[in-house]
Amino acid sequence: MIELLDVWKRFGRRLAVEAVSLHVPAGEIYGLLGHNGAGKSTAIGMMLGQVWPTRGAIRVCGHDVFRARRRALHPVGAIFETPAFYDYLSGWRNLEILSHYTAPTPARRLQEVLDWVGLAGREHSTVRTYSHGMRARLALAQALLPQPRLLILDEPGDGLDPEGIHEMRQTILRLHRELGLTILLSSHLLTEVEQLCTRIGVLRQGRKVFEGSLAAARQSQPWIRLRVDDFPSAEQDLRAAGLIAEARPDGRVALTPGTETDVIVRRLVDRGRRVFEVAREEQTLEDFYLALMRR
Repeated sequence: MIELLDVWKRFGRRLAVEAVSLHVPAGEIYGLLGHNGAGKSTAIGMMLGQVWPTRGAIRVCGHDVFRARRRALHPVGAIFETPAFYDYLSGWRNLEILSHYTAPTPARRLQEVLDWVGLAGREHSTVRTYSHGMRARLALAQALLPQPRLLILDEPGDGLDPEGIHEMRQTILRLHRELGLTILLSSHLLTEVEQLCTRIGVLRQGRKVFEGSLAAARQSQPWIRLRVDDFPSAEQDLRAAGLIAEARPDGRVALTPGTETDVIVRRLVDRGRRVFEVAREEQTLEDFYLALMRR
């Protein structure tokens, strides 16, 4: 659905995006991650044809965004940067006006998207009376108006309270599940990305440092939390036996390939050591992301 092929973007002397290639398959929820200034918004701006790349090619829905913009973006809905509405008009009237930028939309479709995002019953209230979460849902309703196959969301949970974040997450999952949308979202909320996304791409200082499935991001060597009566001595013994590859002062060890936890427990017990805890620690997306940022 989205392909960036060796894309570069320079603003004057500043290189915002450098040699980035990304691939978003159809049917995925894809998370685009990175620190502030990593190039996420610039990349999304180029996907939407609002920022012209210095070099490289960008295809959306099989079409080059800059050579066939209308065909590329026709099946795309997006929330990009901060959505703006007319505060003195109702949510319904805002959607009517905004829909005319592309094509007149029947009232039935307006009501359908308002129902989808949970604004039914408040659609005729003025936007100035909306909470931040309701404005976010109105922005999502606008993105859904053209009946897209691809949805691009730039920080959809930005500024929401925990309840609003939960509601937005459930709405995104429902759109993916029931409408079969491909969704690309940029977010700083790593726990949300972990619960939503099947694939991720990570940018650091304008360069791609990872792209792959969320499962692949967690497949680095897991740590084992080990609590024994004498950890330094136990570590030395396990190293000598070739059972651990690395150890940390906080009591975590990394096993050598092919070694299972039952083997190290048996070794320690046979040596007369008291074992209080052996627990496998799965790497979180936050662990993986922070490790990439520190490299």
